[in-house]
Amino acid sequence: MADPKRPVTDQIKEIMEENTIDDLKSLLTRRESLNCCNIYLIYLFHFVQSAGILTTTVATGYNYTYLIWIGVGLNVLASLLNVYEKTNANLSKTYLKNIENIKNGKFTDESAIEKHEESNIPSTPTNVTVKPIVTVNPLAN
Repeated sequence: MADPKRPVTDQIKEIMEENTIDDLKSLLTRRESLNCCNIYLIYLFHFVQSAGILTTTVATGYNYTYLIWIGVGLNVLASLLNVYEKTNANLSKTYLKNIENIKNGKFTDESAIEKHEESNIPSTPTNVTVKPIVTVNPLAN
């Protein structure tokens, strides 16, 4: 409950500052995780891409059609890893901008707000009986 001895504006300011600090901690943790993940994704991308190129090249030289498709699949996997890395890098840049905005006092929390709506389910149960429909196939005889 609110403290009647303290002005409301001071209490609101304290709550907003606490929320801003929580947002800052959250953004720093997320950014650190993304950067760590990106390091692994970059190394994995280069390894898988090199394996795909080597496999495709060797398979083409020896005319192994099945192995060519494995090399192509490895290159597709490398492309997906690259997409994930680029997406994480963009998220990391967004988080950095938010961290800088917090530092400069210009931060506005733009995260999604979930709205829980009440369902329209009746509170009293209804008794419904379902009777099966029987059809007769005249061609079955």
